[in-house]
Amino acid sequence: MRCIVRLLYEAKKYYWQLAGAVIGIVGYTAINLIGPSLISRLIDLLTGDFSKADIATVRHLAFLLAGTYLIRAVFRLASDYWAHYAAWNIVAEMRVKVYNHLQTLSLRFYSDKQTGQIMSQVLNDTAQFELLIAHAIPNILSSVLIVLGVAILLLLINPWLALLTFAPVPLMVVFSLYYTKRIYPAYSDHQARLGDMNAVLQDNLSGLKEIQLFGRQACASRLFSNQTYQWRDAVMRVVWLGGLYHPTVESILSIGTVIVVGFGGIMALDGLLSIGDIVRFLLYLSLFYAPIATLVASVDNLLQAAVGAKRVFSLLDAVPDIQDKQDAINLATTSGHLAFHNVTFCYDQRSPVLDNVTFDIPAGSMVALVGPTGVGKTTLAALLTRFYDPEAGKVTIDGTDLRHISLASLRDQISVVPQDVFLFNDSIAGNIAYGKQAATRADIIRAAKQAYIHDFIISLPKGYDTLIGERGVLLSGGQKQRLAIARALLRDTPILILDEATASVDLEAETKIQQAIQQLAGNRTLVVIAHRLSTVRRADKIIVLENARIVEQGRHDELLAANGLYARLCASQIA
Repeated sequence: MRCIVRLLYEAKKYYWQLAGAVIGIVGYTAINLIGPSLISRLIDLLTGDFSKADIATVRHLAFLLAGTYLIRAVFRLASDYWAHYAAWNIVAEMRVKVYNHLQTLSLRFYSDKQTGQIMSQVLNDTAQFELLIAHAIPNILSSVLIVLGVAILLLLINPWLALLTFAPVPLMVVFSLYYTKRIYPAYSDHQARLGDMNAVLQDNLSGLKEIQLFGRQACASRLFSNQTYQWRDAVMRVVWLGGLYHPTVESILSIGTVIVVGFGGIMALDGLLSIGDIVRFLLYLSLFYAPIATLVASVDNLLQAAVGAKRVFSLLDAVPDIQDKQDAINLATTSGHLAFHNVTFCYDQRSPVLDNVTFDIPAGSMVALVGPTGVGKTTLAALLTRFYDPEAGKVTIDGTDLRHISLASLRDQISVVPQDVFLFNDSIAGNIAYGKQAATRADIIRAAKQAYIHDFIISLPKGYDTLIGERGVLLSGGQKQRLAIARALLRDTPILILDEATASVDLEAETKIQQAIQQLAGNRTLVVIAHRLSTVRRADKIIVLENARIVEQGRHDELLAANGLYARLCASQIA
């Protein structure tokens, strides 16, 4: 219930709309209680001494009954509209709220999460809130009001017969409590299986090229089928429990009708009740048991919303481990002087990726990070952009610890060309200008020329307005790499990090990109991570890493002369 209460608090912006829905429910309930009285009056009139003068009374009752049905429809429309208006607005706002929160969470949060599972929490679980706001709450409220109103009317008609009618209710309450304990885990499993199925689907679609390349279609299909049928089994468990529950409740409640027919009939034969009273009692009895059945059905909606709320709030309650300190400063400008001071970092507690690493990157210099795969080169770039914080030591910019600088202002000073380029399903111009939305077409073209991608772009039928598909699927690896370089160059930041920027380009393009890099050298701080050592020969300093530590530092010629790891790496590439 804590999740339900919290969700209702989140809905406080729409309390007025919910109040409108409540008014509609109260009006609908009150009008519903009038109909049986009018019908019983008509029956009493028809079963008594009937005269022509009573024809006007019959017409009057008919018009009153028609009026009540019309007014009831208006109240029902108001109730449904305002309840759904509030519900779907809450769903939309919660989705946006969760998404915005996800953007604040650091990379460590996502390291053990599946994208499809998170998507299911954002989309499917939030949709369950509509069941609570638009269905469960209105149904519960209207049902309680109707049950109380009808109970009073039944007691007024005949107290003893009314008490006999209420007899099945405690049995139904006990059975409902038992059902709730059984169905909640079933709903939780159902939502979890739905998330797993979405996760597998998203993973398979993202890796469709690899699936087809390695002929793994049957395996991928089998994996998705397994998840789909596990979800089906979870759904059927819910259906089975509901299938047992609802008929059982209806059977319990039908006992009341049997009591009224049996005892009420005897009382009518003995002259203790009129035929009109019996009819009125039976009509009100249907009004009494129908909302109880609705109340019971609302338990399902309530539980589904509770499961969804629990999964959604688990995302909202995740605390980013990388966030601004209260006294964080905004970095207006920087010279680009970077330094690592005794930095140790590990992704888990088993072994450090970086162990007591110390080095300096002077402002305006070009520094290269090289070494075997997995020695922490890309991790150093992630620490510079503060996607992670070191376990020990510190990283500084112009002498200030990055942890004392606001994230937004820090990243405004840095552009990155990542090893795994991500492009959006947008135009080429839109992707290049992604980091600088105010860029003009001339700015975009200038950046494209610097990245040696302009000639390719203008050869396309729509040029810079060409849509490149999801993740840039219509481009080659080298073309995507150069677009990412153009995007980074357009931002024109004091610090530029190139993480394997030439890994996917041919030798001709690599030469041109190296020329562009050399033109940038001296104007900004360049941090170049490379396996292709030809890219880093002209660097002011080359830092060689191995086994989480720096083993060599120096210029290209100096490191060759030292005949250490760098010399061996160069020799292996020449060979």
